[in-house]
Amino acid sequence: MRRSVDKYAFIERALAERKGSDQFRSLQTLVPDPSDPVIVYRNGRRMLSFCSNDYLGLSRHPKLRERAAAYTRSHGAGATGSRLVCGTFDIHARVEEKLARLYGREAAVLFNSGFQANSTLLAALAGRGALLLADKLSHNSLLQGALLSRATFRRYRHRDLTDLERRLRATVGCYERILIVTESIFSMDGDRSDMDRLVELAGEYNAFLIIDDAHAVGVWGEQGLGLTARQEGIDLVIGTFGKAYGSFGAFVLCAEPIKDYLINFCPGFIYTTALPPPVIGSIEAALELVPGLEQERAYLHRLSERVRSRLGGMGFDTQSSTTQIIPILLGDEGLTLSLSRWLEQHGILAAAIRPPTVEPGRSRIRITLSSGHTPDYIDYFLRILQGWNGAKG
Repeated sequence: MRRSVDKYAFIERALAERKGSDQFRSLQTLVPDPSDPVIVYRNGRRMLSFCSNDYLGLSRHPKLRERAAAYTRSHGAGATGSRLVCGTFDIHARVEEKLARLYGREAAVLFNSGFQANSTLLAALAGRGALLLADKLSHNSLLQGALLSRATFRRYRHRDLTDLERRLRATVGCYERILIVTESIFSMDGDRSDMDRLVELAGEYNAFLIIDDAHAVGVWGEQGLGLTARQEGIDLVIGTFGKAYGSFGAFVLCAEPIKDYLINFCPGFIYTTALPPPVIGSIEAALELVPGLEQERAYLHRLSERVRSRLGGMGFDTQSSTTQIIPILLGDEGLTLSLSRWLEQHGILAAAIRPPTVEPGRSRIRITLSSGHTPDYIDYFLRILQGWNGAKG
């Protein structure tokens, strides 16, 4: 007689471990305010959000809503198939052409999400016989893609391009190809890569350079086109529409032969239904708006500098942040949850980021700022934060 085994035991053990280490997570249901991009409601209570990646407040912009509705009326609610079968509508092709033209690249390819793009691109471009070198703090989606690629995978010290060069020098002639992968702005720390030096190293060692520019597009660079905009020597740029562009989906900028390669060899592109027409409509509207939002970007940059300065004056550690992403590093999971709850009690949502999202001992409150955060909102946030800082002594 076969012995009975509790097939769910591993799930219970894993969840108990997370709860015991203050790392357990659960979903929270929010209702967005239709008129204010930084206000949400939870259980009927009005909350000021510092969690959103909607850096320019476009997710609730009337032009995005109107174009989404118009494309639903003209093309339907769904794309009905994958891009290679019947899912490439005229609107998909038009948006890709606009992207390439706007960013000054030969070609652009739409993907359904940033995670999907990152986790599947590297598997298509690397493979056995390749070496993949990634910044140690690259987004999990890039790390998952590196693991799926079956390439030799090494991580260099965060933003340490001397370490990267040492690894490149040691591997000359040992691999069929070398790929360097990093973010332009790091999603958990808000610091930046040295684009010029990365381009130099990639050129010197004939490496394929891939930059995830997700948190820069819309916010940084000329016309908000990101930190990679119009920079020669970057082979592939990944951007997203789910952050400053206020919509959903992702895109890749590259040369025409690379686009052809991805269409033929990238599983995440080949085997998924295309982005639906209403999403394409909102993307197109955002592409028209973003280059002209210079005042919003300038305000956001001033706001970021002010918040970092005030946090530093309170004694908080914001690491090397120079952007709209500002970590408040606390280290201990329990202390991080304590601050998150304190803010929540006062009507502020701020994400408590804990392992495994960050390394043990690196828990933090991650603040993301938006052009929708008014001076009054910021003053209130800083006042409440100061109260907790004094309380903890």
